[in-house]
Amino acid sequence: MACAEVNVVWLQGGGCTGCSVSLLNSAHPGFRDIAVGQVLPGVHVSIKFHPTLMAAQGAGALGVLDGLSEKGFVLALEGSLPDDERFCAAGCRNGREVPVKEQFLSLAPTAALVLAVGTCSSFGGIPAGAPNPGAYRSAESVMAEHGIRTPLVNVPGCPPHPDWVTKTLLDYVLAGRDASALALDPLKRPLGIYGQVIHENCPRRAYFDEGKFAEKPGDPECLHKVGCKGPITYADCPLREWNNSINWCIKAGAPCQGCTQPEFIDLTTPIYVELAEDRMPKVGEQVAAGGRHE
Repeated sequence: MACAEVNVVWLQGGGCTGCSVSLLNSAHPGFRDIAVGQVLPGVHVSIKFHPTLMAAQGAGALGVLDGLSEKGFVLALEGSLPDDERFCAAGCRNGREVPVKEQFLSLAPTAALVLAVGTCSSFGGIPAGAPNPGAYRSAESVMAEHGIRTPLVNVPGCPPHPDWVTKTLLDYVLAGRDASALALDPLKRPLGIYGQVIHENCPRRAYFDEGKFAEKPGDPECLHKVGCKGPITYADCPLREWNNSINWCIKAGAPCQGCTQPEFIDLTTPIYVELAEDRMPKVGEQVAAGGRHE
């Protein structure tokens, strides 16, 4: 029986490739199962282009994008998009470096879905942090500027849990590839993943309620006083855990860094300093400029 193909084109902008590394560490399903097997009966995810993972190089690799004329593919963007064309080339054509933003704009209008993988592509992330010399921006900001109406889903995290990426893809397929059927929060994040703050499910919540606070990372009490951003960070890390459900930041004795939030990294740092109460209400306010950190 022939499989239905879900074609994925993965571009990499300003970032550290950590989102790809995270995806390679998928456990259930494993990355091999995602890329080679059927993620659902009769459904195969075909990664048509990925600059880090594909064997092709140079003109042979970019030729895949040149020949991508059909609609219906998923355009995944890892990393933020720089306005300054000196940063982040997608490759070379005829001796000219092609800026990744230019490549993104050529593909986004014909994609069925834009998947912003990681906080950099979702909100700007670390590359867009002050002073932002490359003028990096989120996928949503660039799409809005150019009037691109392709459905967008943000899957933030620095990096995102591999399950968050695969679950979003599977939910999209199960919804009949109808992005409008996906349940998203106001920041276009899947509600099933980003529907609650870390603080609601934190195993150290009782210490917080009792006023018992750690004095340094690694102490067993609540990490609020040493910089935990759990009360303002939306993600299911306490329930899902990382590294094949073995551990996660707070379980390892480190404070939550707020990496799934649009405020990351300018308003969630310093990491090991208590988040002032007068800054907590600012969560979510700073996204009007598409995730740029003003």
